[in-house]
Amino acid sequence: MTLQSFPGVSADLFESDPIYQPLADRLRPRRLDEVVGQAHLIGPGKPLRVAFDSGKLHSFILWGPPGVGKTTLARLMADAMAADFIPLSAVLSGVKDIREAVARAEINRAASNKGVGRRTILFVDEIHRFNKAQQDALLPHVESGLVTFIGATTENPSFEVVGALLSRAQVYVLKPLTAEDLQALFMRVREALPDVAFEPGVADKVIEYADGDARRFLNDLEQLAEAARSEKSAVTPELTSNVLVRGTRRFDKGGEAFYDQISALHKSVRGSNPDASLYWMIRMLDGGCDPLYLARRVIRMATEDIGLADPRALRLALDAAETYERLGSPEGELAIAQAVLYLACAPKSNAVYVAYNNARRFVNEDGSREVPIHLRNAPTKLMKELGYGRAYRYAHDEPDAYAAGETYLPEDMPEPNWYQPTPRGLEGKIAERLNYLHGLDRAEKKKS
Repeated sequence: MTLQSFPGVSADLFESDPIYQPLADRLRPRRLDEVVGQAHLIGPGKPLRVAFDSGKLHSFILWGPPGVGKTTLARLMADAMAADFIPLSAVLSGVKDIREAVARAEINRAASNKGVGRRTILFVDEIHRFNKAQQDALLPHVESGLVTFIGATTENPSFEVVGALLSRAQVYVLKPLTAEDLQALFMRVREALPDVAFEPGVADKVIEYADGDARRFLNDLEQLAEAARSEKSAVTPELTSNVLVRGTRRFDKGGEAFYDQISALHKSVRGSNPDASLYWMIRMLDGGCDPLYLARRVIRMATEDIGLADPRALRLALDAAETYERLGSPEGELAIAQAVLYLACAPKSNAVYVAYNNARRFVNEDGSREVPIHLRNAPTKLMKELGYGRAYRYAHDEPDAYAAGETYLPEDMPEPNWYQPTPRGLEGKIAERLNYLHGLDRAEKKKS
């Protein structure tokens, strides 16, 4: 069945307009010197510049956020080396496509042996979406040099790329474009759109919306240009606010940005900086993070970084989670913010966290020590005859409700002193109390 089978439907509807070329494509760099940003990679003496200038191909992975030039750099490398550029998308491609690319590379190599062929660059966009089997299929051909592999990813290659492939490719980290980079790109836009006037302030607003993404920046400017043409006016800040929708900040739930930001939130709370703590919390909410996930992490912060220095922190964190469960968004998020600010301002102690981990480590490595006979229960006559619970001193019957000199650990186990309270907050009072009780123990031992 063909398109002609449907009356009134033209094949032209299913073909791209050969005349229209998006602004982002028109302004795509044709030479390395036209690339905006990434000076740490393409500046004089920097690794990719050296590779371009020397003409020596090597496999590498470009890791960075969207719209920073990953595909552009790969294409420019192929152009500079006069290599056959084979692009694959990990979203749409599979092992079959890899085999076809390898077959094409073998033809190129055979032609090269006759002096008429060229090298092959296999570019895999979103390489993190290839599974292990698909990535493994690349290995022998990268290893043999049949293809030069260039991957692009927005995810941390350490987690998403198999170790064998990672060891065969250099990783280059690309950075979001700065406001200065995008201002330079804006000058090229004005040259490419001579019929459109941009009023002062527009570029700054679009740069803010773009969030370091050159593709979004160019697409937004093209959208504004079309709107201005239709209204036969200049592009004004008011038009910009009306036409463009602010996108969310860089955030990938479950990805690198997600864990970087929760780490920043935790460290800001630990560092007693309430403003930074609130900033990272809002950034995560703005990116779509589940508020209950944040509430759970806040509970963890209360136990790990505050502990007994201020036990109220844990209660407040639990209350925040419960409040959110009852109210939902956005009202419940205020309770989480309250808990975050309280934790950031509270006295800090990781003494409970350290003691717990040290105790777990000891038990994991130690044998099964017996419970001392005087600490055992004696619910039966036989147990009493065997001495269970004999000589146990009931603390409430002792002065200060403390049985000075009594032992509670297994026999032959030295006092580990895992819990070392800090002098901060309530824990300072706890430290004073423990020092007093230890003094009673020492005095009792001197008597015996």
